[in-house]
Amino acid sequence: MPLTPVVEAEIAALAARYGAPRRVTVRLDGHPFKPVIQSDRYGEVCMVVRRRNGRLLTAIKTFYPAGCFRLLTGGVAHGETIEAALRREVEEETGLQTIIRRFLAVIEYQPYAFATFAFLLDECGGELGSRDAHERLGAFREVDVSELPVLAAALEAAPDQFDDEIRGSWRDWGRFRAITHRVVHEVLINGAADER
Repeated sequence: MPLTPVVEAEIAALAARYGAPRRVTVRLDGHPFKPVIQSDRYGEVCMVVRRRNGRLLTAIKTFYPAGCFRLLTGGVAHGETIEAALRREVEEETGLQTIIRRFLAVIEYQPYAFATFAFLLDECGGELGSRDAHERLGAFREVDVSELPVLAAALEAAPDQFDDEIRGSWRDWGRFRAITHRVVHEVLINGAADER
């Protein structure tokens, strides 16, 4: 399902400020799961936070399968702008002050009305720590850009078992989560290109 004209207009405005994102459309197979089936959002922001040492911030939630560290994401509610969601989610999940450096990617998922909007942000202040206990972040870990495919592979290997927390299979969820890591890696290594 295509993004609405309002969202497309915001993407164009963000691209003018932060660079044209790579556009990717992916078909998700398997059974539905959270977050793609949540009715309170039309997408999510992916916060590719680059720490002062040049490494990227990842995290694992307390209920995730072992080893499933990933880039941070947060929902974009209906009526909320992508940039407002990005700024809110960075504060809630990391407590860090950041500067938006680059609009990396827009990934749309068929057959769902859901998209990921990925941004590179540079840390410029604050103290790392979740500000929202409901996020249930278990730990943070820093990785090099070159390690993103390794994270993707670990996510794709999540156990093929149903979990009430995501209302679906961890394996399907992991394959979905791996997509963003592979796209972000390609953009950061090779530069943005349109795949539509």
